[in-house]
Amino acid sequence: PPLRVGGQPKLEGTEYVAPVPSAQVKSAILLAGLYAAGETAVVEPVKTRDHTEVMLGAMGAEVKVDGPRVAVSRTERLEPIDVAVPGDFSSAAFWLVAGGLVEAADIRLLGVGVNPTRTALADMLTSIGFRIGRARPRFEAGEAVADLHVTPAGELRPVRVEGGMAAEMIDELPVLAVAATQIAGKSVIAGAGELRVKESNRLAAMEAGLAAMGADIVTQDDGWVITGPRRLEGARVDSAGDHRIAMALAVAGLIADGKTEIEGAECVEISYPGFFDHLEYLC
Repeated sequence: PPLRVGGQPKLEGTEYVAPVPSAQVKSAILLAGLYAAGETAVVEPVKTRDHTEVMLGAMGAEVKVDGPRVAVSRTERLEPIDVAVPGDFSSAAFWLVAGGLVEAADIRLLGVGVNPTRTALADMLTSIGFRIGRARPRFEAGEAVADLHVTPAGELRPVRVEGGMAAEMIDELPVLAVAATQIAGKSVIAGAGELRVKESNRLAAMEAGLAAMGADIVTQDDGWVITGPRRLEGARVDSAGDHRIAMALAVAGLIADGKTEIEGAECVEISYPGFFDHLEYLC
């Protein structure tokens, strides 16, 4: 096997300097740190989503955050809490883009988690001309929650994602690429090499799908260059077995002429089992 883990009667705290940003790796190390002697810290090149830190703090763990450095100490007991899990922002992202691109759309998303480490896509969309409003802001178990309202966008400006920005919206980049196909000018999404090693090679999968629909999209080493606007045509496209690719291409199908067929669309069950039911309801 590629990995073998043996039992260890005593864990020692450590400081791990992450070479690439990964909330999953950070969470695994922090959870192990709850059982380690001394302090366990993770230093990230770019701050990633902090749901684990928020939850551990709400349950009584000692969590220290200093910029890109997050640390925990040995914790004898975590206190139970009741949590109302908010709607997933990464799932809401598809409706934010659809609502901005589809004529006469008016979509309200209730109880969405708007943790600041998750909402970079909403900030990006707003900055380029999407109309996204927030209502009833509140906190639940330490997490920021709000209702989102999106209506058709005004005149849109090209997308430019570079540096650490990509890590802040890595799961939302496929649907941002869909938006870029409808924007006049050249949009550049860079710093997203991690997309090659997700559930699929998302850089290649989105290029293949959008190009089949008529988009001008070129894959670079770490992202795409997309020139628009281009009128999309319905086509038979492949999800590559990747839930986010399937949902992003479904949004592209909403704004395309004719019928779009997505192979392997059942993969949306991985993260959003009701996606196509909600899509049918909105249509």
